[in-house]
Amino acid sequence: MRILLNGDPFELEGPVTVEGLLAHLDIDPRTVAVERNLVVVKKAAFGDTPVDDGDQIEIVNFVGGG
Repeated sequence: MRILLNGDPFELEGPVTVEGLLAHLDIDPRTVAVERNLVVVKKAAFGDTPVDDGDQIEIVNFVGGG
């Protein structure tokens, strides 16, 4: 399966959920926001939201500062 991940082509073994994608990338789901096809995915739905072939996924890290 092929997706766009933060604007770059990315190959995945499917099927996978947003939660599974984050685990594959070794990303803590508590520290990021995820957008799937221009729609923000709520954290509570990470485990239920599929990542499908051709999806555009944006993962944004929270950055603190002042």
